[in-house]
Amino acid sequence: MIDKVEILDLIREVLDGTDKFLVDLHVSKDNRINVSIDGDNGINIDDCIELSRHIEGNLDREKEDFELNVASAGLDSPLKLLRQYKKNVGRSLKVETMDGEVKEGVLMEATDEKIVLKLELTKKQKKEGVSDAFECQYEQIKIAKIVIKF
Repeated sequence: MIDKVEILDLIREVLDGTDKFLVDLHVSKDNRINVSIDGDNGINIDDCIELSRHIEGNLDREKEDFELNVASAGLDSPLKLLRQYKKNVGRSLKVETMDGEVKEGVLMEATDEKIVLKLELTKKQKKEGVSDAFECQYEQIKIAKIVIKF
């Protein structure tokens, strides 16, 4: 089986010192390598190709065969890292908490401990004095995704 630490080292060689970062790495028992990357200013196909070629060029298929997939963490992918939350401040976000509560609003803040969403309230909620701010600690987030609006 291909060593995950070796793959991590190869990824770092390409991404360290750039605005790009690793979101997820999975190496299966049958040597399927899935790499998901993101960047503070986005990711393009050339970024994925560069990383893919670097990894592939430093692994020996004669020694161990493998399948490699390098992709960007797409807009429909859940946010996993603090860095992803910070880069998406100002965008609409849908959050499901560990308690099953679902909130949707504009991501106003992403600190080291929590996020703050600005919710859209109904006239009735406004009249009742419901707060339009929703704060959630990261450990309470089950899943958070960017809401794509057209």
